[in-house]
Amino acid sequence: MGTIDASDLLPADRLRAAALEGDVTQLHRGDPHASVGDTFEIGDTTFEVVDVTERRLGDLTDEDARAEGSPDLEAYKRRIERTHDTTWDDENTAYRHRFEPVS
Repeated sequence: MGTIDASDLLPADRLRAAALEGDVTQLHRGDPHASVGDTFEIGDTTFEVVDVTERRLGDLTDEDARAEGSPDLEAYKRRIERTHDTTWDDENTAYRHRFEPVS
């Protein structure tokens, strides 16, 4: 357990703002960017990473997409393809980092 920089896990300002609002509660990244128990701060709020799990992209759901700030899985797929200039592949894996505010 340690303290990480919020921008290491949530690289965009809009993601950090959405986490503060409770609209983003997890983020998938290509590699683990935190460990369970790590904390990070956004403004005056401390968050704790409560889960880091490698997942196959084909297993993601609409619920996952909403937890990452997209209205549904199709919108999430389009956002990922646009942001990373790639084509979605259900067989690829990514690490889900779930976090929650603790103060």
